[in-house]
Amino acid sequence: MLAFTGSRLDRADNDRADPERLAGYMNWRARLLALDGLMPAMDEAGCLAWGTLADAPEDAELVFLGLDAGKPCFACVPPVGDAAPRLANPAVWQAMASLTPDDLAIYGGARSIVDWHARHRFCAQCGGTTTIAKGGWQRNCSQCDASHFPRTDPVAIMLVEYDGKLMLGRGKGWPEGRFSALAGFVEPGESIEEGVAREVLEESGVTVRDVTYIASQPWPFPSQLMIGCHGYADDDALTVDETELAEIRWFTREEVTASLAGDGPFAAPPAQAIAHHLLTWWRDR
Repeated sequence: MLAFTGSRLDRADNDRADPERLAGYMNWRARLLALDGLMPAMDEAGCLAWGTLADAPEDAELVFLGLDAGKPCFACVPPVGDAAPRLANPAVWQAMASLTPDDLAIYGGARSIVDWHARHRFCAQCGGTTTIAKGGWQRNCSQCDASHFPRTDPVAIMLVEYDGKLMLGRGKGWPEGRFSALAGFVEPGESIEEGVAREVLEESGVTVRDVTYIASQPWPFPSQLMIGCHGYADDDALTVDETELAEIRWFTREEVTASLAGDGPFAAPPAQAIAHHLLTWWRDR
């Protein structure tokens, strides 16, 4: 199972649109996810910590996360969103490594939605203030009545293969030896396959064909959907886009296998990232 997937919560979409039912959920049985800003708070067992609605600040905006075995679960919108570069906080990686898969899925979903609210308090259409609606899965403008919805940004992350070798890149500012799959946002007006081909051509100068889908992963930093793909290159001549990447190299299956085991020519992506899953998939083909 990929990190951030497999949440046990029932999102109860029909209940979100029913103000009376939502109000009925705000009682002593309701649970409030404990967050320190956007970081998860953990209990003595290393699991997500939960409180009650009495722990919420008086003026807090509450997001309905869903039902956990019938118990309503909420989270507070923090005063500000995450303005730091993604994953710049080492504590985030520590939390990702220590939480159980189930807790990590709940935390990831909660982080994405409350961060979106914190960064969308004003209407993109008229600049008016927005208020929370539909249990936190919508914001409405108080001036022009426009409705705004949580966004998910599609990112293609791809393995490119040529003659039994795999193309991997090292981003600018990454540690020496750290390599991963190339990735980039899918732009308006293009399919996933077109986004893969464009990104690879832009970053490496290589033309890609026969693009296929492998797997996807929500990535809450802040709200991406990583779409894992595989494609074949027409040749192995590289022209590196040095504004994006420090270097690109081709690696054999033996080198990828050794690196995943921690004893190869490059440092593999961490197990929580879809890139690690893609490399494992390719190793085992």
